[in-house]
Amino acid sequence: MELKTLKEELGSTAYPGRGILLGRSADGKKAVIGYFIMGRSVNSRNRIFVADGDGLKTKAFDESKMVDPSLIIYNPVLVLGNTQIVTNGDQTDTIFDFLKDGKTFEDALRTRTFEPDSPNFTPRISGVIDSKSGAYKLSILKSDCGDEASVQRFFYEYEQPKAGEGHFIHTYMGDGNPLPSFEGEPQLVAIPNDIDTFTKTVWESLNEENKVSLFTRFIDLETGEIESRICNKHEA
Repeated sequence: MELKTLKEELGSTAYPGRGILLGRSADGKKAVIGYFIMGRSVNSRNRIFVADGDGLKTKAFDESKMVDPSLIIYNPVLVLGNTQIVTNGDQTDTIFDFLKDGKTFEDALRTRTFEPDSPNFTPRISGVIDSKSGAYKLSILKSDCGDEASVQRFFYEYEQPKAGEGHFIHTYMGDGNPLPSFEGEPQLVAIPNDIDTFTKTVWESLNEENKVSLFTRFIDLETGEIESRICNKHEA
């Protein structure tokens, strides 16, 4: 697979929806997490990311404009021991609960399906990354060509990530009505050394009209030290 720059990949469509990027810094010393949300409706755009302990939650920017919180208010990031969990919905909690009970990432997601937002049936994208080894997994649960009775579950495992490389998965291939679900394997992208460079590149590469929030995290694989950044359009 061709290695693409973050700017090239993120700028290739005005509406990738929600996206997860996991990988390793260019010096090989840090595990890397990126998660962003975008929106077309007033309800979807009326959100910010807020730190919640070691994790992350979404919150309404203006509570008076919140219409339906069911699919847009959730925990995008939760941490269990050495495992960082990142998803685009409440399946974060499902994965956390299953891992806590000694079960697997895959076990958890086999109990879930795509979002019930007909006619889009937005895919559920999820990832876990080990803060000691840097190994990570990604998954997407989506409908079979818009068939609400048929779910497809895909899992991708990256046991020995290479320095300076990551994998990016997102919900949509672009704008449309209904929105076209992501297709193919997670895209291979180049990762820099510095969290601020990484954060700035991702944020500035997202479509200005549609971007809402971005979370990034670098974890030192030797010391466990964590650096995180949050960008919110409403607070810019």
